[in-house]
Amino acid sequence: MLAAGVALIVAGAELFFEGILSAAGRLGVSAFALTVVISGFEVENLAAGIAADLNGLPNAAAGTFLGGTTFLALAVAGCGALIAPLRARLPSAALVWTAVAPLPLLVFGIDGMLSRLDGAVLVVWFAVALIGLWWAGRGLLGSGELPTKRFPVVRVVAGLGVLGVAGELMGEGPPRVVSSFGISESLLGNTALAASVEAEEVGRVAVPARRGRPDVAMANVFGTIVHFACLNAGVIALVRPLDFDSQTRDLHLPVAAASPLVLVAVFATREGLGRIEGAGLVALYAAYLAVAVAISV
Repeated sequence: MLAAGVALIVAGAELFFEGILSAAGRLGVSAFALTVVISGFEVENLAAGIAADLNGLPNAAAGTFLGGTTFLALAVAGCGALIAPLRARLPSAALVWTAVAPLPLLVFGIDGMLSRLDGAVLVVWFAVALIGLWWAGRGLLGSGELPTKRFPVVRVVAGLGVLGVAGELMGEGPPRVVSSFGISESLLGNTALAASVEAEEVGRVAVPARRGRPDVAMANVFGTIVHFACLNAGVIALVRPLDFDSQTRDLHLPVAAASPLVLVAVFATREGLGRIEGAGLVALYAAYLAVAVAISV
């Protein structure tokens, strides 16, 4: 049920996202602007987090945005650079906004919980951070064409319908995995669930990089980090406040806040991400996984 839920969530979100892209293409919105603003609107990640939270698994829910942020900053960016080097000159302000976006989440969550008030502030902070990121990179907006597939509205509605079914499966799957296999819910949410839902992000980074648009590839990573650490965290906390266990508070939360800082620092000092830098980021993610497994045993 967990695997089926993840598969349907990814399929439904892709269908939904294709509809959004097609509609934007018809309106003539630039590819880079859409990447920064909309690419991070990961409906599947948000749906998985809300479903886990409503079914009494707050740490698995937190893992969707904490583990998702870490996975993006280290594994996705690293794997993307291994496939095709990500060399691009990006404005310093764009790097700064990406680095500071998760810091309010760290401040609010360090006491072991996210209240509805914390969630509301994070949603407001999301608007500020996303506008700041977009404004910093507005001079990089390209004129690339977006795909204009037929029936964009139908795609959006159909995607939402698939996501509704997937949400039901996700509500049943994680509790059964936790009870049947004895897996820590924080480990499940921050590793397996986050990586499963976000695995397609590697392709979203690698494809534009291979086509000579590493700026768009990095815009996908940066924009999604802002969405996860601000919007998704805030919305899930608004739906139901989150109480963190010691693993989430002491490991997954600080690592999620530090990972974008590491990514930005490497990108700024090395003027992009080559294969060596990519391998280093992937190695850091592997080390994080090893620690997460070790402390959950």
